[in-house]
Amino acid sequence: MLWRTLQALFWGLGVLGGLGAVFWWVEAARGWLGPVIVGLGVVYAVNVVVMPGWRYRVHRWETTDDAVYALEGWLTKKWQIVPLSRIQSIDTESGPLQQMLGIATVKVTTASSEGKISIEGLDAGVARETVDRLREVTAATPGDAT
Repeated sequence: MLWRTLQALFWGLGVLGGLGAVFWWVEAARGWLGPVIVGLGVVYAVNVVVMPGWRYRVHRWETTDDAVYALEGWLTKKWQIVPLSRIQSIDTESGPLQQMLGIATVKVTTASSEGKISIEGLDAGVARETVDRLREVTAATPGDAT
């Protein structure tokens, strides 16, 4: 949850900081840009306070000997099921912020353009174990992953 909070905070600071710089240097834009900055500030404040906890309560994932399941979303929820026989690649991603927090993202991809599941915010050890387990199970699963 801290990761999502920090992501939302950094995005908000980046956007509002960029608009604040334009507000500061472009005098002609101040009349309309001021209310935009205030409005976006309120939206980002709600995003930082509400979104991380809400998404934490919604997101679920599971791997079995048959499939990978993931539920994600904030305003709309998306439930995905990827059969192991359809998996083409299993990747781990860990950006600088994730590395600082000791977490990672596992990405499971199929040949379909809609067949990608991302399991975000996993403990780095759990992510490694998940990738290893999926690699073993998919290697033993018959099918051509198409």
